[in-house]
Amino acid sequence: MARIAYVNGRYVPLTQASVNIEDRGYQFGDGIYEVFYAYRGKLIDEALHFARLTRSRGEIGLTAPMGDAALRIVIHELMRRNRVATGLVYLQLTRGVARRDHAFPTPAPRPVLTLIVRPKPEPPEALAGWGAAAITLADERWGRCDIKSINLLPNVLAREAAKQAGALEAILFDAEGRVTEGASSSVWIVGADNVLRTRALDHHVLPGCTRAALLEDVAAEGMAFREEGFSLEALRAAREIFITSATSFVKPITALDGVPVGNGAPGLIASRLSARYLARLRGA
Repeated sequence: MARIAYVNGRYVPLTQASVNIEDRGYQFGDGIYEVFYAYRGKLIDEALHFARLTRSRGEIGLTAPMGDAALRIVIHELMRRNRVATGLVYLQLTRGVARRDHAFPTPAPRPVLTLIVRPKPEPPEALAGWGAAAITLADERWGRCDIKSINLLPNVLAREAAKQAGALEAILFDAEGRVTEGASSSVWIVGADNVLRTRALDHHVLPGCTRAALLEDVAAEGMAFREEGFSLEALRAAREIFITSATSFVKPITALDGVPVGNGAPGLIASRLSARYLARLRGA
């Protein structure tokens, strides 16, 4: 079956989907995006994703082309037309089409909204054998990583470096040697004190929706937890490392820069949180 995309009010075959060459997203990266995970027909952490979309849009002064209720209808209709119940929904919103000039065009053009959807398997029942490798890299991104901007070249280069090293993810660190986040994920560690840590939100990290949902699971489990930054040295000494996102779920990192993390297998904390994540999906 041919895949269907949504482009500015129209459902069209993916092979025919297009935008104007003077779209500001294409020429400047002047836009934002959001990625939803749909599980058996339901958008997971839907409220968190819509809130982040609204926040990113507000941070760059971008007008919404439709309300959230209408957007939900579009997303579910696109899933129906593609016969995808469990998968990823990618949404992109740009400032629109205008003569090329760096400043915002006046009057403001109509924003360009596009969506695509594709199947993605459900998370695994157990994490055994599902670990992944990561590398560490200096963070070369811009100073407003809290905005889910489509300007992702540094992230692309980081993930390519990870791929060339035989790893899944690149874990980034700043000039002070403090871990920020993964190229496309939030990073968590469990130290020798058995305390779970992830960096507090600021302009240098994206407010991950899976991260936010997992914080509720951490509290429900009564885990020792600190929302605080940690160093590259602490990362390398961690008993457990795992990453989270709408596409990676709860993904253990079992090797870092070619060295095993802990005993080289998914840890107990990641396994507990993955089990809760699965339970939350099924109860959605």
